Amino acid sequence: MAGGSPRKDESEAERLDRNLSELLQELRVALPGVQVLFAFLLAVPFQQNFTKITPFQEKAYFVTLLLTALSAVLFISPSAYHRMTFRMQQKDELVFLANKLAIAGLGCLALAMTGAIVLITDVLFGPLATIVTGATALLVFVLFWYALPLQRRLSLKTPERP
Repeated sequence: MAGGSPRKDESEAERLDRNLSELLQELRVALPGVQVLFAFLLAVPFQQNFTKITPFQEKAYFVTLLLTALSAVLFISPSAYHRMTFRMQQKDELVFLANKLAIAGLGCLALAMTGAIVLITDVLFGPLATIVTGATALLVFVLFWYALPLQRRLSLKTPERP
């Protein structure tokens, strides 16, 4: 059963509570990854050899840092929204918005993780390995985090399926 489909014995309020609970569980999986990556990125400039990075590595680092921060903002935003609209009967809007924010946050996280892989690969192995590894990492994120679920979602909307 799809997360948004009501169960036989489930009211609209119960469905919203269930959807919000499921979303929060998913965010509990993603947010620690963002936090670890962000902590790593915040510590990198204080390493001894950071001043020896190339201009490409400097830009890759900065973009990765910003994408990681943005993913954290997107993942944490539903909590702020909920606090600011508490007791104002906004759960339907919260669930709808939080879903969009989580999808955008996953996109930023995928790009940030790809950026971290690119940065580390460039430091260790150089440009050719960086291009191959970065493209492969991005492809894996796109396949597993977007294409696979979208393919399933689209297949469920076809009239031939029971």
